[in-house]
Amino acid sequence: MPEHTRSSITIDATPAEVMAVIADFAAYPAWTGEVKEIEVLETAEDGRAAQVRLLLDAGAIRDEHVLAYTWDGDREVSWTLVRSQMLRSLDGSYVLAPAKTGTEVTYQLAVDVKIPMLGMIKRKAEKVIIDRALAGLKKRVES
Repeated sequence: MPEHTRSSITIDATPAEVMAVIADFAAYPAWTGEVKEIEVLETAEDGRAAQVRLLLDAGAIRDEHVLAYTWDGDREVSWTLVRSQMLRSLDGSYVLAPAKTGTEVTYQLAVDVKIPMLGMIKRKAEKVIIDRALAGLKKRVES
């Protein structure tokens, strides 16, 4: 991955329980905030999504993009951008590891937009996206 932003959180659940929530794309609009529509376009042999279309609406930013997903059991899921109106690239991953009190989830994200943007502003935006996603994931899994 190119320059990226990373953050971690511990969730009081097993890796399988956390990954089940991550893999449940139909529920994303209920807990992610920015995702307004989602459609699984292609499914892998293991039954998990291989390609997903997402419609995002974050106020001033509205975009539709398609992501390709790669799954490694309940240990890791990574994604890369297939197409987007506003993004040049988007690479990310959730890495799950057993912890003393549940599962440590590490989210890594690298985004490149088609419009010029300072690196530090881009990293700050990535940090906001990651922190919101991890907090939403924790709340969803633990509820």
